[in-house]
Amino acid sequence: MPARNEAERLDRLLDALADQDIEGPIRVVLALNNTTDRSAQIAAQAGLRHGDRLSLLIDDHVFAPDLAHAGSARQRAMALGSGLLGQDRAGVLISTDADTRPPPDWVRRNLEAVDGGADLVGGRLAWDEAEAVSPPIRHARALWDEYWTRVRAIEDELDPSACDPAPRHGDHTGASLAITIDAYSTAGGVPLIPSGEDRALVAAAVGAGRRLAHPLNVWTRVSPRLDGRAVGGMAEDMRRLQAEAVEGRHPTAPDFAHWRARALWRRDLRARLGPAAMLAAEAALPPMPHDMVLRRSAAPGDAS
Repeated sequence: MPARNEAERLDRLLDALADQDIEGPIRVVLALNNTTDRSAQIAAQAGLRHGDRLSLLIDDHVFAPDLAHAGSARQRAMALGSGLLGQDRAGVLISTDADTRPPPDWVRRNLEAVDGGADLVGGRLAWDEAEAVSPPIRHARALWDEYWTRVRAIEDELDPSACDPAPRHGDHTGASLAITIDAYSTAGGVPLIPSGEDRALVAAAVGAGRRLAHPLNVWTRVSPRLDGRAVGGMAEDMRRLQAEAVEGRHPTAPDFAHWRARALWRRDLRARLGPAAMLAAEAALPPMPHDMVLRRSAAPGDAS
């Protein structure tokens, strides 16, 4: 896990990792990057406190200004973890972020999914219930959760995946992402890009034919904070939700008809050209229009 100036949150994360319900020590790589607070000292104290449970490697690195971004930090964290596993092609890397608080079965559930045939396992992201969120923002989040559930239902109907069966969620970010060493190596590791490095890693692995799963029992808590560390991270989504709530605006999204067309397009192009070509072609498509207002229990095609 990468971390920058996370002194206030590292204790919670490391305590949660120490509370995992698997046997034996858990190897943890904490890649501090361009950190100016007491993160290193707090992590070291946690390592001593949990010495019988966590085998903690603390890497404190300062990137040059042009490389001081999330892509560099996660690339370094994952590369260090891969180095610990060495030539063990059956080994598994599990990525998270410093503001998460996984449940006790998080590691076990990820490993069970890998044992069940997945090469990558995305974890569902749930707001940490210990942190306050205003009712309007919770309402907006509920609208989006319902929307994406309906989108996944369309995909499961028209373009189902044998390795990622329903019911499933749709998250696969660095906050909760398991990947086998074999898939990680095939994908070429974490790409050195300023943001979206986690999704790019997943796309490269899936494009190479690796199996991605989103089981509902793999999840972690994430902070609903507004002051995130990474460009394009959850904090930006939180600020957008807050702005919409304060201004009284209803969120908008692509109509479900667009997703039906996209699911059929993906299915047909993948069958003809393979997953890598399909993903590359999809990345080049223009964004879908946001032509539907989100409301509770919206019916497909309802743009009112």
